[in-house]
Amino acid sequence: MALTEIEHLDDEMAECMDNCLDAAQACEWCADACADEGEGMARCIRLCRDVADIATLHARFMARDSGYHAALAGICADACEECADECEQHDHEHCQVCAEVLRECAETCRSMAA
Repeated sequence: MALTEIEHLDDEMAECMDNCLDAAQACEWCADACADEGEGMARCIRLCRDVADIATLHARFMARDSGYHAALAGICADACEECADECEQHDHEHCQVCAEVLRECAETCRSMAA
């Protein structure tokens, strides 16, 4: 079933769900790549892992029209912003790509939280 067939998903919610899933994938990639970068990457790894879990959960809550998805959207936006701030401090390509994806996710999640 395509996401467009889920009755309660409007365009804004579908975009947020897509952005959350993209953020989770980017964070999993970034955390894995950061593990190979050596010292000084522990915070980036931890934040990426947190965002991957939160963003995936938020997408699942939106898919099932949970009454908690708006509250979780705010938490997801906060986590994405904190993680993007951390990723932007590193010159690695995976960190820079991750930060960009996280900024998009934070924006749509912030909109869902409003």
